[in-house]
Amino acid sequence: MPNRDRPTDLSVADRTALAGELLGAPVRFGAGPGLARAVEGVLVDESMSMFVVRVPGRARPVHVPKRGQPGTILLGGRELPLRGETLRLRPEDRTKRLIAGGPRRHR
Repeated sequence: MPNRDRPTDLSVADRTALAGELLGAPVRFGAGPGLARAVEGVLVDESMSMFVVRVPGRARPVHVPKRGQPGTILLGGRELPLRGETLRLRPEDRTKRLIAGGPRRHR
């Protein structure tokens, strides 16, 4: 089974979907190292190391650490695996890294 923690291990369709806009998409995270309970809601913000999820019935959004936190996201009518390690980079750099398949060096 491939290691899905690197952008190159995702399919081209998955990389393209995850390289687009994620905010406003439904997400689900199971309980894990940085999360005491499972979280299901809408992704409202993202930073290099955190997802911010609005959960129905809660006044404040939930901050979910990206490191070591697997989940799912609904994009384009498909449920995709959402692995924080894959997306652990600045949101503005996500598109070029996921489409290119990894970091690029300029000479």
